[in-house]
Amino acid sequence: MAPMNDIPTRGRPKRRQLPDEVASYVREQIMSGIMRPGDFLRMEPIAEAVGVSITPVREGLLTLRSEGFVTLVPRRGFQVAKFTRQDVRDLFWAQSRMAGELAARTAKKATPELVDRLREIDAATMEAAAAGDTERVADLSHSFHREINVAADSDRLARVLAGVVNHLPSQFYASIEAHVAAARTQHRDILDAVEARDAKSARKVMEAHLVDSADHVIAMLEKSGLWAEASPA
Repeated sequence: MAPMNDIPTRGRPKRRQLPDEVASYVREQIMSGIMRPGDFLRMEPIAEAVGVSITPVREGLLTLRSEGFVTLVPRRGFQVAKFTRQDVRDLFWAQSRMAGELAARTAKKATPELVDRLREIDAATMEAAAAGDTERVADLSHSFHREINVAADSDRLARVLAGVVNHLPSQFYASIEAHVAAARTQHRDILDAVEARDAKSARKVMEAHLVDSADHVIAMLEKSGLWAEASPA
């Protein structure tokens, strides 16, 4: 068993494609309440903020249009679309169903090596939490979920799940794993179900883990002022 400090986490990410960087930047601005529903987006300031030319800005905004974050108004440009509390719940509901299925598939064929690996990550997560290292908690939690998704050997489903996950900035998932104690308890329950090869329990706990996360993200978005002038949806 490898020492806890030797367990790798995500490390420094590779530089994304320029349109993806633009989409990520604008998505975070919308989620933080800086760019609000109804605002028209000027491409020049976005290009300057991200450090790219206008072309990848337009491509990035088109990506966000396909995700429903912005709309394209003829002769006026891109406008921030409405984003509701129900949208957040829908995103986590979709994630929960796909991640639950991946967890169930992994549980059916879990190997002792996978279980050992998950226990190492879980133990390291507890150590990081006790030390107050929220960044490492978030990275280790990401590794925990990735191990389960990869072990399911269902690449297409995992890719679709990743597409849904990308609808929200990574900062929200990091906050859930780092600051919500229930998330770490649910990790232990998922691990136990995988070790027992109990696909039904693995699916149930994974689904609950993600559905419960929606309320935390909604609270974060309310604090950011995203819905300051909107009635509850």
